[in-house]
Amino acid sequence: MENKALEEAKAYLMQSSEEYRTMAGKHAEYSALLDAIEAKPRMTEEDEIEEHKLKKLKLHLKDQMHEMVKRYQTQTEVA
Repeated sequence: MENKALEEAKAYLMQSSEEYRTMAGKHAEYSALLDAIEAKPRMTEEDEIEEHKLKKLKLHLKDQMHEMVKRYQTQTEVA
């Protein structure tokens, strides 16, 4: 049940929050860039640095998005 509520909160924020949509778009962009780097047969040192940077950025966005979902869920529980 909690998973359904989480998905509903994410869907609501995707529709109603420009900030959330922007973060989700960036998150997807970082994922695609990571996939491209990881698909290379051999990664250069620059690739490894870029991979590390992208993973940190992606995780930071995920954390921010999770906080937005938690705030939304808390607000809807109180209301």
